[in-house]
Amino acid sequence: MATDIKDTVHAVEADAVMRLLPARPRLLALGEPTHGEDTLLDLRNELFRQLVEQEGYRTIAIESDCLMGLVVDDYVTSGTGTLDEVMEHGFSHGWGTSTANRELVRWMRAYNVRADNDGRPASERLRFAGFDGPLEITGAASPRQALTQLHGYLSARVDADLLPCTAKTLDRLLGTDDRWTDPAAMTDPARSAGQSAQASRLRLLADDLVALLDAQTPHLITANPRDDWDRARLYGRTATGLLRYHYWMADTSPARMTRLVGLRDQMMAHNLLAVAARGPALIHAHNSHLQREKSTMRMGGMPLEWWSAGALVSARLGEEYAFVATALGTIRHQGVDTPPPDTVEGLLYALPEDRCVIDAPRLATALGDTRPAPRVSPWFGYAPLDPAHLTDSDGIVFVKDVVQSRPRLFSAIG
Repeated sequence: MATDIKDTVHAVEADAVMRLLPARPRLLALGEPTHGEDTLLDLRNELFRQLVEQEGYRTIAIESDCLMGLVVDDYVTSGTGTLDEVMEHGFSHGWGTSTANRELVRWMRAYNVRADNDGRPASERLRFAGFDGPLEITGAASPRQALTQLHGYLSARVDADLLPCTAKTLDRLLGTDDRWTDPAAMTDPARSAGQSAQASRLRLLADDLVALLDAQTPHLITANPRDDWDRARLYGRTATGLLRYHYWMADTSPARMTRLVGLRDQMMAHNLLAVAARGPALIHAHNSHLQREKSTMRMGGMPLEWWSAGALVSARLGEEYAFVATALGTIRHQGVDTPPPDTVEGLLYALPEDRCVIDAPRLATALGDTRPAPRVSPWFGYAPLDPAHLTDSDGIVFVKDVVQSRPRLFSAIG
């Protein structure tokens, strides 16, 4: 494909990315087409450092359990716990074993402490967030933590008569956690507790607790630290989201899996909007969770199609949401070799740069009516860039060769 695209290519630096955008976005989403490669996470870390130092960004949010992420945030903001404990308990999906993630947490804590050990003012501290739900590919967490933490927050701050139930009632309805977390429920709806009488009652109580939290907002945000209220809201949306997710795990209709993947991204979107309310943030997750077009995949032989978190957030934030996809040339240790020259990746692979950021709309214009061929990956863990989505992103980061240099993590798509 003999198209001159050199004027669309720039170094992978924060200022180059910003020049692609009409204004500084509140959420700058950096996607990745595979998980578990520290090469990509190192690039993310460097871009975040530049965004902090040059553009005033103060938060990074990654595709990890939103409740576990509180452990990381407590450490980087106030030094709670040890780095080893944080890496073990602050990440889901196996991300805590990543050297690059460990370096990110270490650097954020060091930045907040500063060289003089006085600590930065709260408004200048870096923050960490997980924005995934408490979900794994094998199932979903119990709603216990989210519900009991929300109830505990309210019971300490509002009249007991306003609470819809007692803590003892919640405990009785929740039962044992293993009734919620049974991995067999992912493939067998009959094993799910999500449509039991107890679960139905918990959904109503969760809704009432969230409504009470909203109704008491003027009192709660003046009498207590704003961060406590923000955390209570996180518990509230996580509780309602998990109970909704468990309900549809018990569903037997053909739309069951489509609903589940869509609900996961809805939970992500709600968490991202909360992050956006705090200030500009870098978001990092799989391309399929951040793109503006509908996401698609096959699961259990079934085609699934749903609106991603990025699509939902973009519809709300407009130009305050920006999406930069990442595409790769080779991942030879996974059998992904040099891309065919008639694909997007093949076109970019012919460039002399090992890493670059490309102005995606200008690239689409340069290609004109010549549509690149779709690339087919021999490995399920890498999702090539869909040429039909070229104009879906504001930019494309291209990494020519991903070399295995560290132990691999869980690497399934999504």
